[in-house]
Amino acid sequence: MAWWNRKRKERQAGGGSFSGGPAPRTDGPQMSIDLGAVRGRAQEFVESRRGVEGYVEPATNVSTTTLILIAHDGEWTRRAVGSPKAGFQLCRDLGIPVYDVNQTGYPSRMREWNRRHKGNGARP
Repeated sequence: MAWWNRKRKERQAGGGSFSGGPAPRTDGPQMSIDLGAVRGRAQEFVESRRGVEGYVEPATNVSTTTLILIAHDGEWTRRAVGSPKAGFQLCRDLGIPVYDVNQTGYPSRMREWNRRHKGNGARP
């Protein structure tokens, strides 16, 4: 029980990491994002598939701003980017079209790909 009380006090004091500072967020709107890793994965996806487009999704109460990359056949991958500006800039740097999903919605090819792969454990 003492361990739980100590952890609760650390959290209330703003601590929680072994270094004494606040622990970085691993999820949610304030999560830490390694944009270099996101850029690497996005570039790999774009180079290995045809007709890739980017769709920037807004932050929610439980997630940060994300970027969905969707290939010509509907295969997709989602990555946290932290801000709409970062998502749009990443797509411009990769030389692919980019859209605000609130303005355009998701393309039907993505829904069709999800239907075709439902239940087989395939997830980008």
